[in-house]
Amino acid sequence: MRLLRTAVGVATLTTLCAGVKAQESSAPKPAEPYPQTASGAPVALTLKRAIELALQNSQEIQVAKIQASVADHAAQITKAQFMPNLYAGSGAGYTYGIPETPGGRAPSVFNVTYTEQVLNEPLRGQAKEMQEQAKAQKVTLEETRNSVISRTAMAYLELGKVRHSLELLRAEQESAEKILQVTQEREGQGFELPMQVTQAQLTKAKIVQRILQLEERQDELEVFLRYQLGLPETRAIEVTPEDLPGEAEQAGDNLVAAALTNNAGLRLAESDVRAKEFRLKGEKRGYFPTLELVSIYSVLAKYNNYSLYFNRFQRYNYNAGIDMRVPIFSAQIRANIGLAQVNLNAAKATLASKRTELTADVRQQTRRVREMNAAKEVARLELQLAQQKVAVLQAQFGEGKLNLRDMEKARLEENDKWMAYLDANFQKQQAQLDLLKAAGQLDKVWQ
Repeated sequence: MRLLRTAVGVATLTTLCAGVKAQESSAPKPAEPYPQTASGAPVALTLKRAIELALQNSQEIQVAKIQASVADHAAQITKAQFMPNLYAGSGAGYTYGIPETPGGRAPSVFNVTYTEQVLNEPLRGQAKEMQEQAKAQKVTLEETRNSVISRTAMAYLELGKVRHSLELLRAEQESAEKILQVTQEREGQGFELPMQVTQAQLTKAKIVQRILQLEERQDELEVFLRYQLGLPETRAIEVTPEDLPGEAEQAGDNLVAAALTNNAGLRLAESDVRAKEFRLKGEKRGYFPTLELVSIYSVLAKYNNYSLYFNRFQRYNYNAGIDMRVPIFSAQIRANIGLAQVNLNAAKATLASKRTELTADVRQQTRRVREMNAAKEVARLELQLAQQKVAVLQAQFGEGKLNLRDMEKARLEENDKWMAYLDANFQKQQAQLDLLKAAGQLDKVWQ
């Protein structure tokens, strides 16, 4: 049985190490339908399916969509002033003296007003700025999607690692108990010092402590994934060990170019610069004339004393024309131009800073992926060496050349190397996710 466990461990390690190549060579498959299981039954999910469910059920994405819709409608408000606007109303009321209303128009029983901006460059600049901000909100939606993908993938992968680690730790606990039992027996026979018993007890206590910590982390990850995926609180989740696609293994220069094109934060900064340019251009044209089409139809009443103050009363009246203004001197226009210029300069400085930081960040994360890959290979070889050592000691134990305590200590060391390999593999996956997100490639990996 011991030799069988060792062979199974070696085969499992080989399978994990070949996961990346198998992932790259396999063609993408269509998404599986949502598993129909009984209430409370475990749900087996792949990483791709988990991400699909998270994108469908994420509350953050729904809020981001609403915010994008709000930005679109807000942009239409300013733009609407350059479209036909027709209003109907009444200004009728009691008058004593010359008939007039607070707006300067004559009191009327009924009136219809038509307005349409034709030439108003500052207002047009504001409209284009708001339209660009609405486009930026869609980029924010993409950034939210990437964030959901990253957190879901990280939780899924960590849950798989935690569960595997718990299996190893429970096996370690059995070995630690055997070591403690043997040590206590030898201490009772006078072959071991009490210090050795305490050391064995400490080893077992540390393993129990790590098990409790991992069980708590497992519960946190399961609660998070159920919330993200829209699963009931009683539904158990089954995950499978997976490796990420190999897109993050590209050369650093390729990823830097992709990041400068696709990174959401950089695209938001570029959009902000364009918006500020539209605003500045419109404010600079504030010295141009403004032109607005106006038309008014009104029905007047004699009880407003029009005949007392005007030579001739006419009930039905219609006026149409243009309202044109030419600025000669305006301190407000000059102040608006200054503010728009400062805002544009600040946006350009932010954009330049983000480009520099992004380039350095992608290169650093590319190096980190390579370092984590090297650390994973070291952990794999250490695990392989520990497994080979266990196989040799197992043979010696079968021949009676090795005692049970030394055999179980070798198993403890093997399990520790297993956990170190799992940690190294997870750290590499985390570095890959961070790199893909920075390069703007995260949502394309699982398309």
